Amino acid sequence: MNETPPVSAVEASFLTPTDTFVRRHVGPTAAEVATMLDALGYDSLDALIDQAVPPAIRMQRPLALGPERGEHELLDELRTIASKNRVLRSYIGMGYHDCITPPVIQRNILENPGWYTAYTPYQAEIAQGRLEMLFNFQTMVSDLTGLPIANSSLLDEATAAAEAMAMSLRVRPRKSAADTFFISKACHPQTIEVTRARAEALGVKVTVGDHRSLTPDGTLFGALLQYPTTDGRIENYSDLIARLHHVDAMVTVAADILALTVLTPPGELGADIAVGNTQRLGVPLGFGGPHAAYFATGEQHLRKVPGRIIGLTKDANDQPALRMALQTREQHIRRDRATSNICTAQVLLAVIAGAFAVYHGPAGLRAIGVRVRRLAYALRDGLNALGHRVTDGPIFDTLRVTPKTSQGQVMRAALDLGINLRAMDDGDVCIALDTTVTGADLTDLLTAFGAAQPDVAGLVASASIAVPDALQRKSGYLTHPNFHKYHCETEMLRYLFKLQGRDLSLTQAMIPLGSCTMKLNATSEMLPVTWPEFGALHPFAPRDQTLGYQRLFADLETWLAELSGFQAVSLQPNAGSQGEYAGLLVIRAWHRSRGEAHRDVCLIPKSAHGTNPASAVMAGMKVVAVKCDDEGNIDIADLRAKAEKHSESLAALMITYPSTHGVFEGGIVEFCEIVHANGGQVYMDGANMNAQVGLCRPGDIGADVCHLNLHKTFCIPHGGGGPGMGPIGVQAHLAPFLPGHPVVETGGSSAIGAIAAAPWGSPSILPISWVYIALMGGSGLRHATEVAIVSANYVAHRLAPHYPILYRGNCGLVAHECIIDLRPLKGLAGVQVDDVAKRLVDYGFHAPTMSWPVAGTMMIEPTESESLAELDRFCEAMIAIRAEAQAIADGNLDHTDNILKNAPHTAQSVTTDSWERSYSRAQAAWPTQWTREQKYWPPVGRVDNAFGDRNLVCTCPPVDAYDET
Repeated sequence: MNETPPVSAVEASFLTPTDTFVRRHVGPTAAEVATMLDALGYDSLDALIDQAVPPAIRMQRPLALGPERGEHELLDELRTIASKNRVLRSYIGMGYHDCITPPVIQRNILENPGWYTAYTPYQAEIAQGRLEMLFNFQTMVSDLTGLPIANSSLLDEATAAAEAMAMSLRVRPRKSAADTFFISKACHPQTIEVTRARAEALGVKVTVGDHRSLTPDGTLFGALLQYPTTDGRIENYSDLIARLHHVDAMVTVAADILALTVLTPPGELGADIAVGNTQRLGVPLGFGGPHAAYFATGEQHLRKVPGRIIGLTKDANDQPALRMALQTREQHIRRDRATSNICTAQVLLAVIAGAFAVYHGPAGLRAIGVRVRRLAYALRDGLNALGHRVTDGPIFDTLRVTPKTSQGQVMRAALDLGINLRAMDDGDVCIALDTTVTGADLTDLLTAFGAAQPDVAGLVASASIAVPDALQRKSGYLTHPNFHKYHCETEMLRYLFKLQGRDLSLTQAMIPLGSCTMKLNATSEMLPVTWPEFGALHPFAPRDQTLGYQRLFADLETWLAELSGFQAVSLQPNAGSQGEYAGLLVIRAWHRSRGEAHRDVCLIPKSAHGTNPASAVMAGMKVVAVKCDDEGNIDIADLRAKAEKHSESLAALMITYPSTHGVFEGGIVEFCEIVHANGGQVYMDGANMNAQVGLCRPGDIGADVCHLNLHKTFCIPHGGGGPGMGPIGVQAHLAPFLPGHPVVETGGSSAIGAIAAAPWGSPSILPISWVYIALMGGSGLRHATEVAIVSANYVAHRLAPHYPILYRGNCGLVAHECIIDLRPLKGLAGVQVDDVAKRLVDYGFHAPTMSWPVAGTMMIEPTESESLAELDRFCEAMIAIRAEAQAIADGNLDHTDNILKNAPHTAQSVTTDSWERSYSRAQAAWPTQWTREQKYWPPVGRVDNAFGDRNLVCTCPPVDAYDET
């Protein structure tokens, strides 16, 4: 018998793909890494890592994640997995509807890195494009809901409803004893569950019942109603709202955004708050997310609104400019007194919905709404003619049918025709039409209910729309010119590219934000997001139609558990802030299961993220601050004293590792031991996980829970401020408490309530992290971490002669980020941290994280994805700015009229006929050779935030504001 000859190493190399990914993801080459190590005085990466990362926490084995892979090969594998998802026509509804994403929006926003790689628009001067589209979004929401104030999106409809409940609690009359929130049972089940879970953590009583028999009394501080109801009924809530107002209760209406094109808006019915989902305005179903929720209310509640509001102001040249207004950073300032822990919005998805409204305009949106409603009435007429009992009264797009045969027979017949319907508990069937429905779809639906040859055209032509006058929309909407100018694709395309060009994203330069990990979002990772097998599935489709997603979830849960050292993972939290909240609720549930419900104290270092204390309060805990020492580390004596003092009531310690100050604290294991010895659990904030992957693991260190920011460490793009994902990993004893869901079975055996509207949060962006982890393999992920650490130390080394490096760990090393101290510049030259941030724009860079965790500083995180050339380019910009500050100190530049105080410089300002500055135009606009070769021009000068807050405008001005009179 012939034996197969051995394959030589050379021959084996020909079997290795040529498109392996690690070298594409990691920016610095081996030679560049060697250059950085030489500058730092180390002869190898291993030598540096041995010094930077405490030996006691180091992993003693490689990650069990397999080898790195080739991009083409892996995408083929993912195609096979995706093919296990069966995309049927789903008329399940419950707040989710298939829709049409205009190709001009899909290609030029959703699939465009110029939009999806940008950061949250804290730096308004380099974010005017996104801010304008978010302004459009707010205007659309305000106009359609009939309420004057709208935010720029929340995570999903259910969490928006929970936020409305919390806001209603906060604004109740000071002496009110009202402690109960009413939820109509006609709301979507996931909305009821998420709101109820949030209320329970806050100690709020919830009553779920029939709103039609509600008798409001003084115990109620708020109520939640669905419009139309979950089974399609349109009800006039105005009398009920008036009765609720009579007992000082706030009323929230969860409204279908498309239905509001033809129905009386909630504000005109008397609602105090309107919430909902904008998914059906051009955003794919995505098995449940990400989608942008909306939140609208009255002006009197302006400072209580959760999330972000975009406002209009002016710049230094008295030109209009947009920026995030008012409470943008209040959660970080107010900490445990914050109104919400919301950090991640759904900016990219809000941008899509706003663009959808711009592209269609008021007439186009109304035409879509009218069409869907007419088809629903035609379907009802056809079902009635067949002898089925159907919802009477006014409807929009959803019918409730009592079949004359049986629910099971109808559901099977529909399934045979490739249709999913919603089975109700009482044997009825619900059908929710959407904007994709055609005549052929109506024919199939009627066939499923027993029709032989339905006359769909005749039914549509003869359909009679019966809606009471009081529920017919009479007020106008979308009157601003932006909703009237871009209805042909040529104009829309140019508008989108104009806005894109007004923003700075990763397509132009590194974004060195500490704690935010703005790394490569590779094209191969992004491609699957818009595959229909992932994008077109309804979140409540039958499980046997979602086997591809189930494989994806299983892989990710296994891989994230391996990476974090935990035994179980929940993918439900759809933001880092939601991960914090979920993790703390899991800890709380575990204490209660042991008869220790009194444990409610959460220890939080003073350096912690602003969302940490806010999340703890939302989870029903009391925050006790722990001091930090002069080196930025947790003060171990203070931690021990606080833990012992509160040992009878200690619930948890929230800690970030590496520390918020960017160093590996050597005492981390002892911190965990102190908390455990006093009866508490350790919650680790995973914001800095990019310094741990492959080197150490939270679960091994001693943490009990950790959330993982997939939009940081695992390559989901920030999307201009969202989407994000914050799954949590837990030790085995906490696994039974992982979040469940009321519609789809998930979570542990003693699951806490749902955290998000969809069972797996925002599933359609999970393929990004799946592809990243699979492509990199265990060794590639570790290498990425090592290069992130060496890059941060190289930046610190280069900048140290010019700026003090505030904190260092072992052997004078930092972790994956460093903090430079700009406070000396104030005394030297009157230069503030804002001046440096704005001047960086002239050099073509986004500023690092400003004044956090220490005021007057910048926290820089270069990541592993930036080449040595880009790191040097950034360092040279910072060094040049330091020289400009010195020129002010030396008297070579005016103390007030100088290049830093006037930054950033727009094209208009440097091309004006008169130039009366104390420096040249060239110094202002082209400070380096590379800015002459490729210049990013900020569209506005320095934005006046104070003026905007004093004169808040958060929706597009009315048409008459554009009159020339």
